[in-house]
Amino acid sequence: MRQLPPRLIARYSSGLAAVLLTGLVGFQIALAVGAPWGRAAYGGATERPTARMRVSSAVASVIWALIAVVTLNRGGHRVPSVVPGRAVPVVMWIAVGLLAVGSVLNVITPSRLERMIWAPVTLVLLVSTTATELAARRRH
Repeated sequence: MRQLPPRLIARYSSGLAAVLLTGLVGFQIALAVGAPWGRAAYGGATERPTARMRVSSAVASVIWALIAVVTLNRGGHRVPSVVPGRAVPVVMWIAVGLLAVGSVLNVITPSRLERMIWAPVTLVLLVSTTATELAARRRH
C-alpha cells in the first residue's frame, strides 16, 4: 500500500482539525453568550453556565480559533499568519498538550453528555493536530 506524502497528510489532517475546532469555537461562543448547554461542558455541573464559565468560554473560543488558524497554516493552507513562523511548532505542541489533557478530562467527566460528545471530538483533534505537526516536520 502506498503511503501519502507528508504534505497531503498535513493538509488533510489540518483541514479535519480546523473543521472540528470551528465547531468547538461555536460551542464555546454559545456558552459565552449564555446558551443552556452547560450539561455538555464543565463537568455538566449546571445547565446554564455561570458568569465565570461564560468568561472562560469566551477566552477559550479565542484561543481555539487562533489554534485553528495556526493548524491550517501548519498544514500548508493559505491563511493569515497569526504567530511568528518560529512559534508555529511551539503553538502546535501546546495545542497537542491541551488536547491531550482535554481528552482525559472529557473521558473522566461525570457528565455523560460531555463524554459522549467531547471525548471523541477531542481525541480526533488530538490525533489530527499531532499528525499535522509530525507531517509538517517531515515536509520541511
